[in-house]
Amino acid sequence: MNDIVLVVDILAAVGLVALVLLQQGKGADIGAVFGSGASQTLFGSRGSANFLTRTTAVLAIVFFFANMTIAYLSTRQLEPKSVTAPDTTQAPAPSKPATTPAPEVPSGPKPTKVPEVPK
Repeated sequence: MNDIVLVVDILAAVGLVALVLLQQGKGADIGAVFGSGASQTLFGSRGSANFLTRTTAVLAIVFFFANMTIAYLSTRQLEPKSVTAPDTTQAPAPSKPATTPAPEVPSGPKPTKVPEVPK
């Protein structure tokens, strides 16, 4: 799941960069007033701007939600599942071991009285 969302996020980011670079600035509209190439565009004189603007907005929304999903998925604590180790989540609880008293420590020989040192 993380990989799919990450790929969508990267594609949306690359698409956003490309669409922003394709859009013309506001100063380029002055040339369109006098008919410079307006009839030769695919979407008409203003159609490409609306298409690029809407597509940029959609990609921005996809990028935003992909990042929010990545943030949500990274905060969830998932238990690692091993292919080789058996699933121990449904194992029965171990029984209590029988309690036996601890063995006594051998005392050994008793210490002798230390003679006093004269002053």
